[in-house]
Amino acid sequence: MNLRRTIDSYLENRKVTVRYAGQEYNKGTNKGCVQGSIGGPILWNLLLDPLLRKLEQNGVFCQAFADDVVLIFDGDTALDIETQANATLEHVRTWGIDHKLKFAPHKTCAMVITRKLKFDAPRLSMGGVNIAMSNEIKILGLTIDHKLTFNQHVAGVCRKALNMYKKLARTARVSWGLHPEVIRTIYTAAVEPVVLYAASAWAPAAKKLGVIKQLNTVQRGFAQKICKAYRTVSLNSALLLAGMLPLDLRVQEAASLYEAKKGVPQSALLDREVERMSSAMEAPHPAEHSDLEVISLVDQQQVDSYSNYQVRIFTDGSKIGGKVGAALSIWKGETEIKAHKLALSEQCTVYQAELLALCKATREITASREKTFGIYSDSMAALQTIQNRKCFHPLAVEARDNLRTSSRQGKMVTLHWIKAHAGLEGNERADVLAKEAAVGSKRKPNYDRCPVSFVKRAIRTATIEEWNRRYVDSDTASGTKLFFPDAVNAYKMVRKIQPTGIRTQLMTGHGGFSEYLHRFKCKESPSCICDPAVRETVPHILLECPVHDQMRFDLEMKLNLNLKLANMKELITSANREEFLNYCEKICKQVAKRNESS
Repeated sequence: MNLRRTIDSYLENRKVTVRYAGQEYNKGTNKGCVQGSIGGPILWNLLLDPLLRKLEQNGVFCQAFADDVVLIFDGDTALDIETQANATLEHVRTWGIDHKLKFAPHKTCAMVITRKLKFDAPRLSMGGVNIAMSNEIKILGLTIDHKLTFNQHVAGVCRKALNMYKKLARTARVSWGLHPEVIRTIYTAAVEPVVLYAASAWAPAAKKLGVIKQLNTVQRGFAQKICKAYRTVSLNSALLLAGMLPLDLRVQEAASLYEAKKGVPQSALLDREVERMSSAMEAPHPAEHSDLEVISLVDQQQVDSYSNYQVRIFTDGSKIGGKVGAALSIWKGETEIKAHKLALSEQCTVYQAELLALCKATREITASREKTFGIYSDSMAALQTIQNRKCFHPLAVEARDNLRTSSRQGKMVTLHWIKAHAGLEGNERADVLAKEAAVGSKRKPNYDRCPVSFVKRAIRTATIEEWNRRYVDSDTASGTKLFFPDAVNAYKMVRKIQPTGIRTQLMTGHGGFSEYLHRFKCKESPSCICDPAVRETVPHILLECPVHDQMRFDLEMKLNLNLKLANMKELITSANREEFLNYCEKICKQVAKRNESS
């Protein structure tokens, strides 16, 4: 009755007010839900749900989001589809009349998806109004065409991304403008989400050459701005120096991650089961929720003051050498009465181990005959996960269910956070047991579900390997390959190097060098001043040109090695990286200044 009164209060005495030119006009309204209100979607769902259920019972595939409903029919002939669709549309129209709703046939469109080259289009109508056929339909921002090529969708998102780039390009140049990290943030936070939206639906299209070219066009400009490169720099060089993955591979990556979270097997995971969040629909009624309090204890004195429980349970998790274990130590008075060691798969995290130990502790409590319990853990993250009823981690959900069961049994359970490695007896004992479980366990793991972090790493590793294959096999980026011969190591290293215009010129060969300037008709000769027969390239000025012999000799003495083409890649990844880069920058600046004056 109280709920009914709340709804009545929400709907009664409603009016629309218009104020214009100093005048005000009011009109009462008794239809529809308040636009933008919290209760509006709930009331609409209550109204529309019976129609969706009836359509499903009739064997019609339907999906709905807010007031947009999609109906899908299949058949061997156009007549079959026409018969099914018209009967369903008439049922929908009749239902709408019975519930004082009017559907808009003129806003409704239909699309035929078939591999047949010749076919008859079904004739559809609703309430005597013909429904127009279309070659593409936009559903929740995803443009679906009648051949499922997704070319129109890709073209649309690329246009949006390029418009962003045009605005950004005005404020970022090689020698001035936005900082590279600002551009990277804009790209990551604004551009990529636009392109990757609904990637799981159109990811197969990203393997087509035409789509890859469109995505490369979008990404090339941003990559060049981030690494402060000239426009002539190749996509492979710009992406590597900017530390960006190719956009088509990012699309595949986003789709793989989405599928993995939905339980679709992935080759990168080797048939491992992914940890999936529990459904919110399975959560208990809000009235059954009980607030859980976590009490923080920082020393032995505070622990002793909160130890007047019949049973105390200390939990801990550990990861050593890639092996993961968890444990709990159960105490009664000053004596340990029981201990449990739990093994987890190698891909699991310490966070999962801490949650598993807490979950096991709550199971022990439900099976115990005692009435008061204290649980002690040094993982605040795991305790807060259990405390947060909006978190649906499977272990946290099970722990909360166990705590509710214990409460119904008349048991009192208190959660405590204690400081790790502070000499607390119970915590130290649990830590030892957890390490033993991680290192010494030979049995099947007690928990083996992959965390999302592991899934992301596995998919990212596969992506980088594919990118490396493209990079190594490509005919471009020859100048960049002198410093970074493979993309795997470069991806780890390049973010540690502050991008500047002169460094990018050095690592691409596109800059104030005679060979480059001659190629673009900016200088008559590509030769170096040391010898008219020798081209002025980056390897020449750094390793061979006698003009810079003194600087080269000083660096070799300082680093205690001979500068050669073969060890340039090693210098970039070594502790002497900055010394080497400073040497390169000085020479490049001298060469560029000399060529500029000439």
